[in-house]
Amino acid sequence: MFCTECGEKLTLMFASGEGLVPYCKSCGQFRFAQFATAVSMVVTNRNKDRILLAKHKGQDDYILLAGYVKKGETAEKAVTREFKEETKLDTVKYKYLSSRYHEPKNVLMLCYLSMAEDGEPVIDEKELESVKWFTFDEALEAIKKDSTAEMFLKSALAEIKNFK
Repeated sequence: MFCTECGEKLTLMFASGEGLVPYCKSCGQFRFAQFATAVSMVVTNRNKDRILLAKHKGQDDYILLAGYVKKGETAEKAVTREFKEETKLDTVKYKYLSSRYHEPKNVLMLCYLSMAEDGEPVIDEKELESVKWFTFDEALEAIKKDSTAEMFLKSALAEIKNFK
């Protein structure tokens, strides 16, 4: 790890109340980890009996719809914006569920349970290969195994019946 201000190699140093934190000897400052933030949506239909999953170009597995939170944007705004961009459908309502740090991409993922307006999605073909409605069992079978998306899907399925 290197300092984002001066480029000096960081060392771990004890910070009171924080534990071991990267420290820049050159700047004399603690440098807390920086990472992107993204939203991930477990999207259900109004009948709450289907889940919408997406397959990105060049990928074999289905995952949840997701996107990065833009600078100055709230996570809630990102949920509705990203869903509209990727499917041309509106979000009827949403509810925050949980979060998970996704190390391979250095991203904090915020999971939302979301309900889509009725209609068939129209995908952004530059980004997605397909978007498809699945029953709950089909979604569990199709989702990328041992992934953040699978973990979010499993936790959301327990919440869908109470989603008002």
